[in-house]
Formats: sequence, C-alpha cells, structure tokens
Amino acid sequence: MTTEDKDKPQLLLVDDDEIFCSVLKPALEKRNFQVTVAHDVVSGIERAEKTVPEYAVIDLRIGYDSGLEMVKKLMSLDCNTQIVILTGFASIATAVEAIKLGAVHYLTKPANADEIVAALYKNEGDSSVSINDHPLSVKRLEWEHLQKVLMQHDGNISAAARALNMHRRTLQRKLEKKPVKE
Repeated sequence: MTTEDKDKPQLLLVDDDEIFCSVLKPALEKRNFQVTVAHDVVSGIERAEKTVPEYAVIDLRIGYDSGLEMVKKLMSLDCNTQIVILTGFASIATAVEAIKLGAVHYLTKPANADEIVAALYKNEGDSSVSINDHPLSVKRLEWEHLQKVLMQHDGNISAAARALNMHRRTLQRKLEKKPVKE
C-alpha cells in the first residue's frame, strides 16, 4: 500500500454479485476510494472489524442474508460510517429500516459509480423530490405488504408466512420475484 493509498478514504463494498463488484471496485477506486470487497456478510464483518471503513456500499440481499444486518454491525463499530444500500428488490419497508439503522441513502440497481458516490456524500434530504400522482398497483401493494410483514418478523420467512396465513414456499416464490415498478 502506497502513502497515497493511505490518504484515500476506506470504502467497504459488500455484494454477492462478484461480476458487479469487479466492475464497481475499479470505478470507485478511480473516484479516490481505497476499496475492500466482501461477497458475504461474515467476511464483510471480518473486514470491517479489521479496518473500520469511512464509507460502505452494501447490497440489501447478500445471498440469503440481509444487508441490513451489515448496516447494524457497521453502525455499532463506528456510527460515522456513511452507508449506501443498493438493491434490486426495493421496498418501502426495507428503505425505512435501512435509514433507521443508519444508512444515509438507499439506491435501486442499476446504479452507476457516480450515483453511488453522490449518495455517499449526501447527508441531507431533498424536499424537491417529486410526489407520484398515481397510486401503487395492487401487485406493488402486495409486494410492499409482504416486505413489511417479513421485516416485522426479522426476515424469518416461516414466521412471516404464518402471520400471512400463507404456505412458506408460496411466500418464498413471491419474494424471489422482482417487484413491479408501480
């Protein structure tokens, strides 16, 4: 590690998509970060405990684990860590929980390196964000409700399925589908 690298802020990237990480890591390094990559929550926590990052980009769904656990752990190590959650499975429930746990931003995939860096440095809300005039579709409402119940049961699919009076496999299939936009 050069002296120049030591001056760069530490960024932890945790995502189970190795190809995505292999593209994002050099893009973030070009934007003056020293990037450490992990592909699962356990190795992400190990890397964070070794060197607490100033910044982190965490996937919401890391294999079968929740990136929200990673946010919680990072905040316990250093409450000043700037964390952005990235997800292809966005929901209101997970966005709210991510922010409550300490993330500064929540981005949906695909997001490019410039959007991620802007989110890492964004510390205030934007009151000029437009409000959608159209109500959510029934399919989107169902997705949001499933996510909310799942969050209420700490990500336990069996407990959430019981609460929804639904078979566990049915709930798993519904959760594996990507949410509809509206």
